[in-house]
Amino acid sequence: MWILGVNAPPAGRHDTAACLIDGDGRIVAFSEEERLNRRRHSLYRKPSGAARMCLARAGINAADVDVVAIGWDDHQLHPSRFRDDAEFLAYAVGLDFGDRLPEVVRVGHHRAHAASSFYASPFRKAGVLVVDGHGENESSSIWTYEEGRPPRLERSWRRTASLGYAYDAASTWLGFSHLNAGKTMGLAAYGRARGVRTETLVETSGDDFALAVEPLPENTGRAGAEEIKEQYERVVGRWREHYRRIAGADGPGAPEDRLADDPRAVLVAYTAQRIVEEAVTHLAAQTRKAAGVEQLCMSGGVALNCSTNGTLPGPLYIPPVPHDAGVALGAAWSVCPPVSRTAPLSPYLGSDIATGTADMPDTTDLVRTPLDIDHLTALLLDGRIGAVAQGRAEVGPRALCRRSIIAVPDTPEVTTRVNTIKNREQWRPFAGVTRAGYGARLWEQQEHLSRYMLGAARATELGRRTAPGVVHVDGTTRPQVLHADEAPAVGAVLDALDAQGAPPVLLNTSFNDRGEPIVDTAADALSAFRAMNLDFLVLGDALYRKKSPAGGAG
Repeated sequence: MWILGVNAPPAGRHDTAACLIDGDGRIVAFSEEERLNRRRHSLYRKPSGAARMCLARAGINAADVDVVAIGWDDHQLHPSRFRDDAEFLAYAVGLDFGDRLPEVVRVGHHRAHAASSFYASPFRKAGVLVVDGHGENESSSIWTYEEGRPPRLERSWRRTASLGYAYDAASTWLGFSHLNAGKTMGLAAYGRARGVRTETLVETSGDDFALAVEPLPENTGRAGAEEIKEQYERVVGRWREHYRRIAGADGPGAPEDRLADDPRAVLVAYTAQRIVEEAVTHLAAQTRKAAGVEQLCMSGGVALNCSTNGTLPGPLYIPPVPHDAGVALGAAWSVCPPVSRTAPLSPYLGSDIATGTADMPDTTDLVRTPLDIDHLTALLLDGRIGAVAQGRAEVGPRALCRRSIIAVPDTPEVTTRVNTIKNREQWRPFAGVTRAGYGARLWEQQEHLSRYMLGAARATELGRRTAPGVVHVDGTTRPQVLHADEAPAVGAVLDALDAQGAPPVLLNTSFNDRGEPIVDTAADALSAFRAMNLDFLVLGDALYRKKSPAGGAG
C-alpha cells in the first residue's frame, strides 16, 4: 500500500509539499516543492515535483498510489469547486494517475499538524498543541495522542484569537512578508536585550486565554475560503492599527538593513514576540493538564518560533517540519500511523545529492580535490567560509548540516562576513552546531529541540567566549546537536577540531542566497557556490574551490 500525503492548493497556498509512506507508515521520501521548483515557499503551486521525487525514490509511478491524503478539508473551504476527485487531483497534485484513481482522504488541518508531531516524537502518549494562523475553523487547538488509540481533540480557539495573525500584522508593519516571521523574531531579541517594556496583551483565566486586541465577532458557522480571507484581512488590519498606536507611526523609520537601530521597529517586533510567548506558555500548560502527562508536542507555523520554544520546560518535542509543509506527513500518518516508530524522526528524507550520475553538472571551471577532513578543518581554522551539500537533503526550513554554510564562529566579525555573503541584514543572527558533550558546556540543555535547531538557548560564559559568532544580542543561540554520522562532513570536522584542541563548534546556516530556497541538487549547490563569495564547497566526497586569476585555487 502506498499513501501520498500532500500540502497542496487550493487550501494549501504556501509551503506545498509531498510525502510518501508505505502500508506500515514508513517514510520513503519527503520534500517541500520549493526545493525543486526553486520558488521560495512555492506559493499557489502544486507539489508535483516533490511528489515525483517521492515516487522515484520508491521506484513506483503515480498509478501505484492507493491513497492521496491532503492536510486540509478542502470540501469545507472550497465547496463545489471541483466536479469530482479526478478534477481535484489534477488541480492539486498534477500527476497522471491513469485509469485507477487513488482514494482521496481529506484530513483536518490541525489534526494533520498534530499527527506530524506526535508520531515523529519519542513519546507513547503526549499532549499536542497546534498553533498557527488558522485551520479550517480554528487557530489553536489542544489534542491528546496515545499510541494505539484515536486522537482526542480537547479544545480549540477561534480564528480571531489567532497568534499567527497577531504576528503577521507585526511582520507586515515592519515591511516583511507574513512568511518572514523569522526576521520579526530576530529583531525582537533587541527588545529583550534592551529591556524594552511592552503592554500586557494576553489575558488568562483558568484554562482559557484572550487577546487584548480581539476586535471582531466570530462567525460560529463553517467558513469558506473567501470568508476566512476577509476575516484575516480585517483582524490583521486591527492588529496593525494597534501596532501603529503603540509605535506612533504607520511603519518603521529606518530601512530594513537598519531596523535594529529603530526603537519603534524593535518595540513592535518585541510586542508581537511577547504576545506569542505569554499565550503559548499558558497553552502549553493547559495541554499538559488536558492530556494528563508532561510529554508535550507542538506543531503549526507558530512552533517555528525558536525564542518561544526555548522558554518552555521539557519534555518537549517539535518536528523538523512544524509549518504547513508538515501536514503532508501528518495527513499520510493520519491514514496510516507508523507501525514501528524510530523516533525522533530523521530529517534527512529529501533528494539525494547524486554526484556520481550522468546528470552531474560540468565543473571544469573549478578546482576539484578529494575531500580530506584535515584539509577542510584547516581551511575553517584559517577563517574560510564554505558550504556543504552531501547525501539526502533535510526537510523543513532549518539547514541541518547537509545543505549548510559553515564557518568557525570564534569572532563576532564572522557574523558580519556570513550575512554579507548571504546578502542578509546585519542584525540577523546565526546558529551553532556541535556534539552533545560539548554543547552541554556552551548553552542551556534541550532534550529534543536542538536536534532540529528549533529552540533558543541561553549561552554560557564559555559559549559567549568561544563562539561569539553564534550568540545573538540577547545572549541566546539556536543550537543544533549533531549525532553520530547524521551529516558526515560536518560531524567529522567537529571531531577533528576536538582532536586538535580547538572548540568543536561551527556556525551553521542554510546554503542559499537571499530570496532563494535552500539548495537541493548538485546543480543548485554549484550554481549557488559560483554566485556567492564562498571559499569552498564540499559536494559529496569532493572539495571544490574557485580558480584564481593565476589558474590555481582561490
